[in-house]
Amino acid sequence: MSEEKINKKLFQDRKRTNILSNPEQRLITYLVPRIPSWITSDGLTAIGFFGSLMVLGSFLLGEYVHINYLLLGIVGFFVQWFGDSLDGRIAFYRNKSRKWYGFALDIVMDWISTVLIGLGYVFYAPGDFKYLGFALVALYGWAMIISQLRYRITDKYTIDAGLLGPTEIRVVICLVLILEVVVPGSINYSVFLICIILFIINIGDTVKLLKMGDEKDKEEKAKKLADLEKDN
Repeated sequence: MSEEKINKKLFQDRKRTNILSNPEQRLITYLVPRIPSWITSDGLTAIGFFGSLMVLGSFLLGEYVHINYLLLGIVGFFVQWFGDSLDGRIAFYRNKSRKWYGFALDIVMDWISTVLIGLGYVFYAPGDFKYLGFALVALYGWAMIISQLRYRITDKYTIDAGLLGPTEIRVVICLVLILEVVVPGSINYSVFLICIILFIINIGDTVKLLKMGDEKDKEEKAKKLADLEKDN
């Protein structure tokens, strides 16, 4: 099967709008056929979860051993991306997809991973900056809720908020970790800035979501009226 056909098969169920969508999809298309048959989609989910534990561990080691251990978090984010991005795609490729099982597992694991990463920052951050860890988890959770509600209203599933998706967020956090190693203490202000940006994005997406909901309400009411007139 050509890479073009593989790509079309793997991503037929969702539209990506994030900045890195093209190179990311090409890399996934390259990797999926090369995953050993003994690695299942659930196995890849477990690999992604292990990556989240690595990120948590990097914060703990960075706080209690040496700041350079924060760089382990970059490896952790790659491992997390690998498992999280390929688990569902490998199921599609092998014609073993379980739509609702996979959907439920993906959402639950995304939330657990977000909590673990936020917890890692809470352990690492000094004083009142620890509250930013809570804010970051809450804001990302808000974005996840918007994504699920959008799916419910439009029946089209997307994990991106415009040009930003999970991959871009991982890249940004990796850059933040590198900056923290070079300039200790900078992570606290970086996380504060990320929280502000996420808040603004979530507000905009919430407004769009409410407009979608209002439009669907009008469509359903119009359809009910038309059905009543037809029956009469």
